Amino acid sequence: MTAECDLLVVGAGIHGAGVAQAAAAAGWRVVVIEQAATPAQGTSSRSSKLIHGGLRYLEGGHLGLVHECLRERALLLRNAPHLVRLLPLHLPVYRDSRLGPWRLGAGLALYALLGGLRPANRSQRVPAAAWASLDGLRRDGLRAVYRYAEAQADDAALTRAVVASAVRLGATLHCDAELVGAVLDGAGGRATVRIGGSERRFAFRVLVNTSGPWLTRVLARVTPAPPAPAIELVRGAHIVLPQSTVAGYYIESPRDRRPVFVLPWRGGTLVGTTEVMHTGDPGHVVPSADEIDYLLQAYAHHFPGRPAGRDAVAGSFAGLRVLPAGAGRFGARSRETLLLADRPDAPRLVTVAGGKLTSYRATAARVIERIRATLPPAQQVARTEELALE
Repeated sequence: MTAECDLLVVGAGIHGAGVAQAAAAAGWRVVVIEQAATPAQGTSSRSSKLIHGGLRYLEGGHLGLVHECLRERALLLRNAPHLVRLLPLHLPVYRDSRLGPWRLGAGLALYALLGGLRPANRSQRVPAAAWASLDGLRRDGLRAVYRYAEAQADDAALTRAVVASAVRLGATLHCDAELVGAVLDGAGGRATVRIGGSERRFAFRVLVNTSGPWLTRVLARVTPAPPAPAIELVRGAHIVLPQSTVAGYYIESPRDRRPVFVLPWRGGTLVGTTEVMHTGDPGHVVPSADEIDYLLQAYAHHFPGRPAGRDAVAGSFAGLRVLPAGAGRFGARSRETLLLADRPDAPRLVTVAGGKLTSYRATAARVIERIRATLPPAQQVARTEELALE
């Protein structure tokens, strides 16, 4: 027996969750399949736990992305206050920092402007008399400290809340489910899905590939074969230290001047992240010894009164970013989400590549607009920007 749906979504990470919620809210029949036992078992549970506008993306001129992320952050603060909370971040500027006080202050002013000058987006310069209260932050060579706000969330809990919202709107979720194969045809396509120990067949109008680092594996199971995007998997590692941190910090690694976050997290301190090419199994992602040393070095450099060696690491984890392939630093590559369709008009297959936790809802809205011509008329039942997450 073949079950029918309008959208078959592969992957229940944050982007699959967002697409499922948006499609169900628009009134379409949605089925989500997830290879793990529960949603958010991949990168959507291994991020820096920040809902942020992407201050560092201003240097690359990605003003639209920053504006979008700040707008989406404001929506999450309103719609999920029990999951997403503001967190003060401090940006120390030293004599050898990559950016001086003037440029950093100008960037923060632009950041606030792009966020609509809401109070949560404004920054302030911390007076020197207050530097001693900043968790033992190194003051040798310190020229200035700025304070601004981002937001913090349990990424996995947020993803599960979006999935639950989609299910309440009528979507069907199958975990322990794997796409065996899919054939595209004039009406959309048909897929074989292994759920548990048995196989089921689904007829769909659109197949949405939100499998993250597994996206090329999913595409390889589709006939006719769609072109594979030129992407690279970049590992971001984090460590957890047992000592608590009162506030958050946006620091530079002394090794290469990359940004590193030092954040309070569940009574301890979360330090991350790295950018290292990953060539192994996407299902087995762990920090390397060098990545752990890199993060410890950055932490010890900025907090010399709180030294931390390998034996002090209470935990570690790593996730994968999907970035466009290319030369140069990973940090300089676009963080814009790519939507790859099998054909320009009325696509039957759309792959979501890259993207940010913060802007999942906006990405889902773009997916819906991209596939609307393929789908039958439907009666909208909710607006995602107004939906409270439980």
